[in-house]
Amino acid sequence: EVQLVESGGGLVQPGGSLRLSCAASGFTFGTYGMRWVRQAPGKGPEWVSSISSRGANTYYADSVKGRFTISRVNAWNTLYLQMNSLKPEDTAVYYCETTLDGQEYRGKGTLVTVSS
Repeated sequence: EVQLVESGGGLVQPGGSLRLSCAASGFTFGTYGMRWVRQAPGKGPEWVSSISSRGANTYYADSVKGRFTISRVNAWNTLYLQMNSLKPEDTAVYYCETTLDGQEYRGKGTLVTVSS
């Protein structure tokens, strides 16, 4: 069974940092690209960042470019999102996702709240 479990969210002041983690199981993690998606209150899902299977290629939404860094440790089956210079508009539930053989999988998410 594919499982994606996010952690690391919380309340942080504007300008602060958080590191999100996503523990993956049930599939060969190092074979698949991964991504982070977020959903702010009352809004639809927004793609944040993607990373290739071996981590060589990374991609970012313009809204987070230069502030967020996606990474992965395949030996640990773990995906990360380092978030710096956080803004109130980054407040959202953050999900890790992958697509396996045409099927999308998403974790339950972790809430990030940026507020003073």
